[in-house]
Amino acid sequence: MGLTSIGLLVTTAVLAVVALVATVWLWPRLSARSWRAVLGRVGLLAACQVLTLAALGLATNSYFGFYSSWSDLLGTDTATAPITIAATGLQVLSSRPVPGGRIEQVIMPGQSTRLSEEAYVFLPSAYLEHKTEHFPAIIALTGYPGDPRNLMTRLDLPGRMAKAIAEGQVKPTILVMMRPSVVLPRDTECVDVPRGPQVQSYFANDVKQDVIAHYRVASGRDSWGILGGSTGGYCALKIVMSHPEQFSAAVSLSGYFKTIIDRTTGDLFQRDKSVEQRNDLMWRLANLPAPPVNVLVTSSKKGESDYPATVRFLGAVKPPMRASSLFLPSGGHNFNTWNRELPQALPWLAQQLATPAA
Repeated sequence: MGLTSIGLLVTTAVLAVVALVATVWLWPRLSARSWRAVLGRVGLLAACQVLTLAALGLATNSYFGFYSSWSDLLGTDTATAPITIAATGLQVLSSRPVPGGRIEQVIMPGQSTRLSEEAYVFLPSAYLEHKTEHFPAIIALTGYPGDPRNLMTRLDLPGRMAKAIAEGQVKPTILVMMRPSVVLPRDTECVDVPRGPQVQSYFANDVKQDVIAHYRVASGRDSWGILGGSTGGYCALKIVMSHPEQFSAAVSLSGYFKTIIDRTTGDLFQRDKSVEQRNDLMWRLANLPAPPVNVLVTSSKKGESDYPATVRFLGAVKPPMRASSLFLPSGGHNFNTWNRELPQALPWLAQQLATPAA
């Protein structure tokens, strides 16, 4: 069974319960001081703990999407290098109707960066019905390591967008749902790594050009926005602030403001101080001209460690950049918190984007 399958999770949980019952039932019979009884007690305790931890681990992984397969978990997945792309353009792998539109699974080739990543594109019903109109678009990013399907199954971005369109809150808008980790298992933090993968450029230039070339999407900055959670939120802010000529607005759900460096990232700056500074959003606000963009940042006053940093970020924003905030009274760094923020955050972002004239 697959690592993320419901069958494996249910089976492991049932076995954990069985192990607990067996321990309670057999413990009196293993009360002797013989070595066999001692080994029996140790075995029962070990089985209970291992199965319980396994069930909890599987449930946590299923909820947050940390690992997508056994090879991903064990580190035996050999697909660790960027994919070399032939000049074939965006490739549609599958398509299916959903309430309010259609979702297409695609591969986004990077013609300039030579990177490639899977994406899910939500096309609203108006796109399918009006064959000559062009539409605004939002790139939506997961956290690290992330699975773009979580944007549909955990956050229901297509359903939320379809509902907002149906209620007249926003104009029909296309969603491009991806993860920011394009060279897994490495976490690149959307950095253009010197002599390495140019991840920021991939999202800012290649993904946008792929979508414009294949779909009827407006090319102007005023019709493009980015939304992300956690690492995706940091990426969203950084990309829109670094490329105001490409994007006009962004939403950061529980994002942070400075590149995280750890064992998953390696040396992203190659000891280049200027690269490190440009990826520090507080440094950008203090030392570079403010970009003409509009951003929304979210956090929780209780439960999220990024709240003080978010307040400092808001205080450092200067015109022509504009910043809004959405602070929950409490909430952790998880999907439940983001689901409470999205009913306001997603329409807010779509409302910032311009619909081009027919």
